[in-house]
Amino acid sequence: MRLSLAAMFIASAAFADGGVFAGRDVIFLGEQHDNPAHHARQADLVAEIAPRALVFEMLTEEQAGRVTPELVGDEAGLEATLGWNDSGWPDFAMYYPIFAAAPDAQVFGAAVPREAARSAMETGGAAAFAGDATRFGLTEALLPEDQERREDLQRAAHCDALPEELLPSMVEIQRLRDAELARVALAALEASGGPVVVITGNGHARLDWGAPAVLKRAAPEVSVASFGQGETGSGDPDGGFDLVEIAPDVDRGDPCEAFR
Repeated sequence: MRLSLAAMFIASAAFADGGVFAGRDVIFLGEQHDNPAHHARQADLVAEIAPRALVFEMLTEEQAGRVTPELVGDEAGLEATLGWNDSGWPDFAMYYPIFAAAPDAQVFGAAVPREAARSAMETGGAAAFAGDATRFGLTEALLPEDQERREDLQRAAHCDALPEELLPSMVEIQRLRDAELARVALAALEASGGPVVVITGNGHARLDWGAPAVLKRAAPEVSVASFGQGETGSGDPDGGFDLVEIAPDVDRGDPCEAFR
């Protein structure tokens, strides 16, 4: 289902009163990382869902362990404690309202450590994964057509600038990140009782092969929903979502300039 901006308030009411996210154990809220409107919408939904746990793609386990309810009330203090603005993620001012929308939620980090990402490039995601690689699907090779689709996405995302031999490794890292998001979301559900909200990019929130699909493979009994966010110029994000909304474009200039 795709909703326009004009339908947002209707969607909000549906979430709170038996809508698509009501009663779900784990809810993935997708984003384009540099779009402020996407983060504002995530914060609105987190306030409505009132999760007992928040999982962030952007945080390591160690960073998440520093977060306390008292610290969540102090934007500058939380940013400094996390070292967010030195992490390479967009400005913390966009993400802070998400934390503030659920100040008592347990916070979990699902970022893949750099060492594990490097290992995945060399030996595959299964060897680098912190959990049960078989349970989370990392020991199974992708079908050739799926491998090709994912390599095509990595090629396009890097403006056709990556050497062809690197593309399979980039796919392995993405699979590892999907599995880690799913693993941490399940750990958060067990620790908190749910609901759990996962803050992540649209690519990891997609229902067809992203973290929700990995989670359902690992724990079929867990109920999952996913929310994607597109932009006016590009439309709906790929991958299938329970709900999609469209926000205004962000002026990024030429995103391929850095690869030239």
